[in-house]
This record gives sequence, structure tokens and C-alpha cells, in this order.
Amino acid sequence: MAVGIDDIALYIPRLFVDARDFAKARGMDPDKLQRGLGISKMAMVDTNQDPACMAANACLRIMERSKLAPKDVGRLYVATESSLDESKAMNSYVIGMLEQIYGDDSFGHCGGIECKFACVSGSYALYDNSNWIRAGESGGKSAIVVVSDIAKYDLGSSGEYTQGAGAIAMLVNDNPRIMQFDPKVTSTSIKNEYDFYRPFGKETPIVHGQYSNLLYMIQVKKALMSYKEKALSTGLMKLKEGETILDYIDFLNMHLPYSNMGKKALSYLIRHEWRKLPRWKKIIEKMGMEEPIPKDPRGTIESVLADSEFMAKDHEFTKKFAKTEEFQDVYEQKLASSLIASQMIGNLYTASLYLGFRSCLEFEFQKGTDLEGKRVGFGSYGSGSSAMVFSGVIAPEYKEIVKDMNLESEMGNRIKLSLEEYEEIHENKRGPNENLLDSKKEFVLVDVESSPEIKGQRKYIYKE
Repeated sequence: MAVGIDDIALYIPRLFVDARDFAKARGMDPDKLQRGLGISKMAMVDTNQDPACMAANACLRIMERSKLAPKDVGRLYVATESSLDESKAMNSYVIGMLEQIYGDDSFGHCGGIECKFACVSGSYALYDNSNWIRAGESGGKSAIVVVSDIAKYDLGSSGEYTQGAGAIAMLVNDNPRIMQFDPKVTSTSIKNEYDFYRPFGKETPIVHGQYSNLLYMIQVKKALMSYKEKALSTGLMKLKEGETILDYIDFLNMHLPYSNMGKKALSYLIRHEWRKLPRWKKIIEKMGMEEPIPKDPRGTIESVLADSEFMAKDHEFTKKFAKTEEFQDVYEQKLASSLIASQMIGNLYTASLYLGFRSCLEFEFQKGTDLEGKRVGFGSYGSGSSAMVFSGVIAPEYKEIVKDMNLESEMGNRIKLSLEEYEEIHENKRGPNENLLDSKKEFVLVDVESSPEIKGQRKYIYKE
């Protein structure tokens, strides 16, 4: 059965912090920050916005654009790591908001849960709902998978440079106009880790940056190896001498905590895949530098990071490799277009991978690329930690959706925050009704109850 993504809608808050202003205020070199992370603007929520109303706004857009009625939707999942409640699932908030438009109990038949596994949970939600359709349980209905998050870090921390906010809704069904998932090849890797986590009651995460970055690449590599076995055993791909499965994936989308992390992950995966191929020897000769090996190649991540001599040489090697014609060709052809939106918006946690896919579709279409029949690979990662690698093929009907994609017009007129305004919002010094922008045609948060008997109840309305 053909199952895949039929439509994609996004909601990005209009407030943003300019990365150059931000760098100057924090004593950083703006050019160095932008080159290192690949960020120019970071989207920020207003005081009357949260992950639930962003998710509802993305859902409403996909409902309206695809001319869906509630009866057409059988499941609504929300994947997030910005949960509002330890018990009440975020999709129930979203359904409550949508029923302000479509009528009381209009989504009463619609099943779903809130999914959590850091940034990879949206991929698990997609996989679950795809299998629900494949199993014949959907009865012809579609599923909506929403990924919605606010990436927020402590003031003055290194993570503060990688913030952002937004939601993406994906319509999944058995007649997809954008992309059909490759069956029986989705692969995962999982391990108990503390690279990035947020304990109960803490609004911002505890992050071990270098450790998390390396773990991300290792876990995606493990999932890719499993994907490779499945792709070959199912006959999806047949490799000739000197080839790699990456040769058979036309576009790559990686998890993007910041856009340049996608480039680092690509370099890591290519090095692993090309290392035993004839082409690698030629590249090494041109670079004039052998690939460094850690003192304890079978050691832990901690031992690799502690090997300062190896880390310095590996950094040098990576920079040289990234400048080679061979790497640049793969980067420009397969990855670069997926990074553009991330540079404009920042980190979206669960939504970052799918913002990359959305970016790839729009900007490759603008270049005049014929995407029909092209295979897209996804490298999804969530801290704690798990990776998922899967793929799909662009459908013949993709143009009827992609031709109307325009990131800037969909975001609307963006307003730059001063650093004072940003810090007031960040530190929760403004209440829901002290918003900076007037909202129109969208859901907003208007109140969070504080009285003991109904503490924490949230009220949303649709602003005409």
C-alpha cells in the first residue's frame, strides 16, 4: 500500500531575534557565530503563544488548504518536547481549539496521543500512523502528525544561540501527493544516554553539547547501517562495485539543532560510507592528509572527546574534507537546500527535520529541479537517545502542493525583538495578555488559571 505525506503546513511565530544583534550583546563575533552555526534569525513566541496553539494553527492551515472536514481525519498526533502537562496530552488541547472552528465534538472520533522522545518523536509518530494506515485500520481516513516545539535555553548559555519556535503539520494517507514512504526499511537505534535532558519542573534543558553532537552522529550512523541491510535485502537498492547507498539517495534531510550541524552530520556519514571505497584513496591523496584515528578506537565517546590530539587533527581533517570537490558536490546536490529555512528560523526540536524537508521541497522547486521519482532520505535524532533513518520517493503530483510553498509569505511580516523585549519574554516577565503583536486568524493563549482547584488550566481562543 502506498502511504506517505500528502500535504505539509507550517506555523512560525512572527517575532524573531537577529543573530548578529544577539551575538554582539553576548560578546561574540557575529560573523564567527553565523559561520559556525549557520543561523541568521531565531523565531520567538509572543507571550500569548505556546506549543499547543502553534500546533493548532498548523493543523488549521492544513485542514483549510486540503479542504478537509473533521470526518476525514482519523488520528491526530502531536510530537513535542515542550509538554504543557505531565498527564494531559497536547493533542487534546489542539482538538479543543479546532472544535472552536468545526463545532463541539467534531473531532470526538479522532484518536491520538502526545509523543515524546526529544527531537526524534515526530518520526516515531509518522511511522506509527503510517503503519496504522498500512494495517487497514484507517477506514480511508487520514492522520495528521504535528511537530511543535519551543527551543529555549538558559540566558548566557551556549545553547542560547540555537533557539527557535514553530510547528509543522503533516497529512498522512494512502494517496500521498508529496512523498510515498519506502516500506520495510525504516530503521532505529536506541541507547540510554544523558546528552540532553530536561528534568520535571525545569523549563530549560541540561545540555552536554560536544557529547550530544557526537552521539547524534554515531546513533544516526548505526540506524543507517540497519537501513542499508534492509534496503539491500528487500531489493530497494542494488549496489555495484565501489558504490554506497548514499549514491542512491537523491536528497538528504538531517536533524538540525542548527543548520551547520546538518553539514557536520553529512560529512561524518560520508566518511563512514566512503572509507572502504576506491574513491576514498583518491580523496586522501588530494587532501594530503590521512584520516586521524583516536588512541582508543573502540573506546567510549568520553575517551574520544578527551583525546585532545585526535580531536584537533579530526577537526583539521573535517575542514579539509569539507572543501573537497567531492564533498561539495554531495553537499550542494543533496543537502544544501534543506538548510535554508533553518538559517531563517532556528532550532525547532521535533520540527527541525521536517522544516528541512519543507525547505528542500520549496527551494529545489524554485531552482527548477524535477523532483518526481527522487528518493529523499531522513536522518532523525532525539537525545536520550534514539535515531531513525527512513526514506521516501517524491510523488508525481508533488507540484500541485509545492508550487504554492513560499516560506516568507507563510511566516508573514516578521518583527525584530529588541534584546530587552527578548529577555522579558524569555524570563516570563510578561503575562499572556501582555503580547507584543496583534493576532489575526489564529489561535492564541489568553489565560492560565492559578487558583488551586483549577490550577494550570489553559484557555485558548481563535482571534478573527
